[in-house]
Amino acid sequence: MEELARESISLLASASAKPPLDVTAGPRLGSMGAIFIMLKSALGAGLLNFPWAFERAGGVRSAVTVELVSLVFLISGLIILGYSSSISGQCTYQAVVKEVCGPAIGQLCEVCFVFNLFMISVAFLVIVDDQLEKLCGSLYELVTGLPESEMPYHFYTDQRFGLVLLCVLLILPLSIPKEISILKYISVLGTLAATYLTIAIIIKYHTTPSVLVHITPLYTSGISSWASTFSVIPTICFGFQCHEASIAIYSSMENQRLSHWVFISVVSMIFCLIIYSLTGVYGYLTFGKDVKADILMSYTGDDILMLIARLLFGVSIITIYPIILLLGRSVIQDPLLSWWRRRDGMVTTEFESRSRYVLTVLWIMVTLLIATCVPDISKVISVIGGISAFFIFIFPGLCLVFAMQSEPVSCKTRVVLTVWGIVTLICGAFIFGQSTTIAVMQIVGKI
Repeated sequence: MEELARESISLLASASAKPPLDVTAGPRLGSMGAIFIMLKSALGAGLLNFPWAFERAGGVRSAVTVELVSLVFLISGLIILGYSSSISGQCTYQAVVKEVCGPAIGQLCEVCFVFNLFMISVAFLVIVDDQLEKLCGSLYELVTGLPESEMPYHFYTDQRFGLVLLCVLLILPLSIPKEISILKYISVLGTLAATYLTIAIIIKYHTTPSVLVHITPLYTSGISSWASTFSVIPTICFGFQCHEASIAIYSSMENQRLSHWVFISVVSMIFCLIIYSLTGVYGYLTFGKDVKADILMSYTGDDILMLIARLLFGVSIITIYPIILLLGRSVIQDPLLSWWRRRDGMVTTEFESRSRYVLTVLWIMVTLLIATCVPDISKVISVIGGISAFFIFIFPGLCLVFAMQSEPVSCKTRVVLTVWGIVTLICGAFIFGQSTTIAVMQIVGKI
């Protein structure tokens, strides 16, 4: 998602006006560059939730099985999106869906896109809130020499107060400008934080005393229910989600043959699978059933390795949040400016600035309010994972079904691909309904 911001920041605002993609003009990405950017797109905050997802699934074997099955659909979605981009000549996710599936489905895609970015903003603030809580406790122990449990409560020691200050003093000023030309190049921090966290978790597993480490077996006897199996799918969808950025990446590639895009998609997803699985396995084996929804919260506040991980994730999120906000704000603001232009014949600088300020403040206020009320990151990721089903399953499935109605292919190929598109669409609808229902019930405290 971090690379989605970097790749889309200049494309999103002009998606509707951009001419069809010229595949011969200015290629910029080779194979390694495309794979690296795909990895940067997928690796991010979702990594924190994977050890908890492994525990939720019932153990390593169950979780890895779900990952492998999901990987088939993840790769399939990327291939379909690359194919849809090539036949539509568009270079952003929304534009491809609108061109292939029609304006109505394109508008639905834009709504889902904004809501997905909004919930990712909430997830980012929840992560910052969690890390601030640990940092406050660590600072108290360092300054007073007393345990964190004896820290007296004051409003200024509450991590939510610190989160508000961060939003007002850092995130808001960074989010106000029309473009964020400097911050978009710092998205590499997300990849650095994710890679560092995986290595740190493996190191902690091998250096922690065995009496603390081997508290659960490698494989459990089975999952408690089908519901617990499906409950990890939102985490997988959120973790592997790079589909929104994939079209921007594909349109920037030097070699845009479909077979080459298949290679890029497979290699990228396999690398992601390795990193996420290592984090999930070693984090789960270290803490077992005591693992927290945010793996960093499972480690003590005086752990130097994890303190660095907290700081990396915190800085990465503070720099990426304004770019995510800019992307969501652009999708909302563009129709508003178009409406004003039709009404008055032109858009004044004053109206553009006023609407931008209002949308920015409202976005930060609402995401901050939700983040302070959410108990842990798993609740937010459940919602995001449900929405991700649209971008990974539903929209690619629709694109494939619609494309097969007009593309010159053999009858057998048309039938096979149409059936696969329908299967993908049905799976996405089921995952969205099931995961969203469970997420809502968890949020309201029913389960």
